[in-house]
Amino acid sequence: MSKKTYRKLVFRKHIVSDFFLILFGIVAAGIGLKGFLIPNNFIDGGVTGISLLVAQLTHISLPMLIVLFNIPFVIVGYFQLGRNFAIKTISAILGLALGLYFFDFEIVTNDKLLISVFGGFFLGLGIGLAVRGGCVIDGTEILALYLSKKTPVSIGGIILIINIIIFSFAGFLLGIEPALYSLLTYLAASRTIDFVVHGIEEYTGVTIISSRSEEVRKMITEKLGRGVTVYKGKGGYRKKGEEEKEIDVIFTVVTNLEIIRLKSEIEKIDSKAFLVMNTVNDTKGGTIKRRRLG
Repeated sequence: MSKKTYRKLVFRKHIVSDFFLILFGIVAAGIGLKGFLIPNNFIDGGVTGISLLVAQLTHISLPMLIVLFNIPFVIVGYFQLGRNFAIKTISAILGLALGLYFFDFEIVTNDKLLISVFGGFFLGLGIGLAVRGGCVIDGTEILALYLSKKTPVSIGGIILIINIIIFSFAGFLLGIEPALYSLLTYLAASRTIDFVVHGIEEYTGVTIISSRSEEVRKMITEKLGRGVTVYKGKGGYRKKGEEEKEIDVIFTVVTNLEIIRLKSEIEKIDSKAFLVMNTVNDTKGGTIKRRRLG
């Protein structure tokens, strides 16, 4: 198979995969909105929350509001993230709006706590799947990305500020109790998005500098069953007159549940080993998920 043909196959595979992720995301978000939130006058954070709030106060069609309020963010996304992202995003938003307009979902429950939790879960699932498919169905993240480049505030901080404003208005206009339940909806949705986008398993990248690096490498690959990458390095700290010492720097990625064991096994080999740990959002390939533990 030629390289050109292989690239075409990979491209088509990604198109099909993205299409189904976005489609399932639209369905999940539709269930969350029409099956839980809309019939019970609950809202969420972000552009979707603003649309729900305005729809309740003005009785304007929610599908129309979702499209109108997201259009400015799609335009920003076009310039910030590219044409493909903008096309996918506007298609997903239109798909969600059409689904809300033409399809009815049976009301699942009237229990306020269940509405908050599961409404947020399905809405978060839909948003997360859309992100996995390469787009968004809520423009808040695009706005936060744009503002983070113009201000010293982080993306997470901007999203938090936006949602504080939304829920403050909700508390004033709808009452404290509906606003608190809506806040619970937002928390459930945001946590679900994290699970879908970053994975249920969370990973940590570990850089290890040890004078007994070969023993550490063998322990990780043979005992823990994990892949490693070895970098050639030189010690930066040395006394006057000492020669540079070449060292092997080991990098590996493990699940958070395995951190304690990894540190324990390294300490058995070299109690003076230097470890640097960083959060890893997602992984692909390698031997991260292999479970051959000694």
